[in-house]
Amino acid sequence: MNADSGSEKTEGGAEDATPLRRGWTTGTCATAAARAAADALFGGEFPDPVTVTLPGGQTPAFALAVTERGEGADGPWAMAGIVKDAGDDPDVTHGALVRARVWRGAPGSRVTFRAGPGVGTVTLPGLPLAVGEPAINPVPRRMIAQAVAEAAEAAGQPADMVVEVGVEHGELLAKRTMNGRLGILGGLSILGTTGIVVPYSCAAWIASIQRGVDVARAAGLAHVAACTGDLSEKAVVARYGLSEQALLDMGDFVGGTLKYLRRHPIPRLTLCGGFAKFGKLARGLMDLHSKRNSVDFDWLAARLADLGAGPELVAQARGANTAAQVLGMADAAGLALADHVAELARRAAQEVLEDAPVAVEVLVTDRQGRIVGEAHSPNSWPNPR
Repeated sequence: MNADSGSEKTEGGAEDATPLRRGWTTGTCATAAARAAADALFGGEFPDPVTVTLPGGQTPAFALAVTERGEGADGPWAMAGIVKDAGDDPDVTHGALVRARVWRGAPGSRVTFRAGPGVGTVTLPGLPLAVGEPAINPVPRRMIAQAVAEAAEAAGQPADMVVEVGVEHGELLAKRTMNGRLGILGGLSILGTTGIVVPYSCAAWIASIQRGVDVARAAGLAHVAACTGDLSEKAVVARYGLSEQALLDMGDFVGGTLKYLRRHPIPRLTLCGGFAKFGKLARGLMDLHSKRNSVDFDWLAARLADLGAGPELVAQARGANTAAQVLGMADAAGLALADHVAELARRAAQEVLEDAPVAVEVLVTDRQGRIVGEAHSPNSWPNPR
């Protein structure tokens, strides 16, 4: 994911915590490359390093990795490239070469954009860009346009420019993102809202979930599935045969998913995930990550007691090592613990959705990806089981 905002984590203990190093978004790198190329096009040298202004007023400088000039059908052009540094974030584009090639546009055209090699094109409605546009998001567009206009003004020239943004190996890198599901084909998106990558921020992942909801709504889909991982997603596809645009890679962010659907409802929502994760949702927790919320064995043992388990089994559950072990105990005793957890998780999800017109189904999977428990909104889910 390409994170741009959120709280910064630290490594080490409380006394020797070392802040994780922040980095730069693809939008910032494209802006810096475009500014350097525009300066060169207007007769100057390629500035190295090149300085840009971020939305928050910061003015970082970037070293140029490549530069080139040439002559094309539209006249002379200049190109500059910058290697993206995502800091300590596990960003798929860390180390990628982001290029910007600029040339003069038609008089009065202002700044326009093209998708170069490795940058995708929008093919589905629902995103903040029109179908057919290069996948350069609105904030990076504003940043690039401002940087190029400043270069034009310094040279006493009109800011009628074409900016082509590309990312080396971007088409391959895009396969590790959610772009295909969002209808962005041919490469990566040029992202960024602050220009800064905050390590391990949740913001970019949640933004991708939100764009997935937007695309599904624009396509008129009446049923989407939000899944915690690959196995649960395969289980949903096997049951319903949903298209890619109906699948939301929710990960651990069930709260962010539900809150967005509350404001942007879709009639049918399937939540699908593992027993341990949905045991947390059943307790009302909206972050399912194991490091932030652990399995509560006392709670699981109490749920077994609700189902009629005897004191010995309840005690064994309290002392279990894994949620899967508790599930195995319940199965051996003929107790429908997974169904019970699914129903409690469904109620917790419905509470977050409030009065939004969304019928919720919860499917609980085991470690092999098999559906072992389920629950449905009463009188509103067609053909349960």
